Amino acid sequence: MASKQNKIALVTGGNRGIGYSIAQGLLAKGYQVIITARSLEKAQQAVEKLQGIAIPIELDVSDDRSIEQAVATINQKVDRLDVLVNNAGIYPDNNVDILTVSREVLDSAMNTNTFGVIQMVQAVLPLLEKSEDARVINVSSGMGSLGGLTTTAPSYCLSKLALNGVTIMLSQSLSSKGIVVNSMCPGWVKTDMGGTSAPRTPEQGADTAIWLATEASRHETGKFWRDRTEISY
Repeated sequence: MASKQNKIALVTGGNRGIGYSIAQGLLAKGYQVIITARSLEKAQQAVEKLQGIAIPIELDVSDDRSIEQAVATINQKVDRLDVLVNNAGIYPDNNVDILTVSREVLDSAMNTNTFGVIQMVQAVLPLLEKSEDARVINVSSGMGSLGGLTTTAPSYCLSKLALNGVTIMLSQSLSSKGIVVNSMCPGWVKTDMGGTSAPRTPEQGADTAIWLATEASRHETGKFWRDRTEISY
């Protein structure tokens, strides 16, 4: 079981990119971090590179059975969860727009980027309820804001727009339990998804998520953030 002195964070998709930088930042602040990846090997490789108390877990947020198995393993290793960072996501919009995108691509993005978040919160809620300072951070995108939608990334935009709606709904539903829920936009970041032309580093993209997890006022909930500043949905 985890030490009661260490807060415990779960970062989905924490093996690379922004998720890895979020995990790294939380470890630097003394958190114990559970890092998930679609394969246990990838999660283990990330843990080996990090300095701190980290636990590798295999998890595919688009698969309910995978979530169930992962949470069963997590329950064996920790007695509560203080932070859930829903970072795992996909960008399946290759050479499509809103007039050509298939239902299959739309389903894929929504299932991972939106429905996966809902299922994760439901699955770890008993652990979050045991924390005195539970926080949920959903890694969204400015492309999921009403003013940021683009026709050339239809499934990604719609999945993140819906994720922002999920954030509002979760915040309303969990406020009575004292659980804070926020969305954040990391900006355009140099990752496998963002590409090499992106102007921001993963560390810059991770900063607001780390802040929301550790320092932000608990009165701030149900909101959308970029660079530690509230932005419009």
